[in-house]
This record gives sequence, structure tokens and C-alpha cells, in this order.
Amino acid sequence: MSGIYGNGIGLTEKMLDYLWARQSVSLNNIANVDTPGFKSQYITFEEELAKRLKNASSYKKAPKRAVAQAIEDTHAQMHITWDESSRLDGNNVDMDQEQIEVVRTAYQYQFMLSSLNNDFTRLRNAAKTF
Repeated sequence: MSGIYGNGIGLTEKMLDYLWARQSVSLNNIANVDTPGFKSQYITFEEELAKRLKNASSYKKAPKRAVAQAIEDTHAQMHITWDESSRLDGNNVDMDQEQIEVVRTAYQYQFMLSSLNNDFTRLRNAAKTF
């Protein structure tokens, strides 16, 4: 597949993994909205991925392989929001923000699945002509 689509499918797969993790963390925050002392968590990966892809694109030898390796080596990072809470129980989960994040991540995930489906549909249609 990578010969046909370059690193597109690998990148899409990695993005789907990250988005799934982000969704899981947001849902965990929502589930713990009433847990005293719970601190909200969040996942980041875009900045690290962008940095690694920028560095990989500067490779003169085998740039496709360098980009593929950069995609594979990128990992999501979990962060804890240590901001002080305005609640007396010390919990700092903002339900409005978490619900927005769940919806946004669901749309991003749906878009990535649609993109992957379109890639496979084009491949299937091209294979039918042979």
C-alpha cells in the first residue's frame, strides 16, 4: 500500500489511534466529573508529529522512509491539568469543554475514516479496470 499512497495510509492509521486515545481521555474526564480531587487530563500529539515530519522531510537519502519512520516514532503524550479548581472538592473538570472536545474528536475521527475509505475506494476502482 505504501507504494501507491506513499505514507498517507500509515499517517491516517496513526491519527486514528491518537484520536481514539484523545476520545478515551475526554470520556474518562467526564466520568470523573464528580470525583473529589480529580484533575482533568488531555492528549497531545500534533506538535510532536509536525516537528518529526519537518525534520524527516529534510533528509536527502530515502526521504519516504524517513517520513515513515517519523510517523511510526511519534507518540501521544498525556498531560494533567493542574490548574486550581474553582470547586471546593478540588476537581477541575470543565464539562462544557469536555463535551466540546468529545464532539470535535468524533468529527475528526469520522473525517479520517472517510479519508481512508476514499483511498481504498479509489484503489478498488483502479483495480477493477485491470
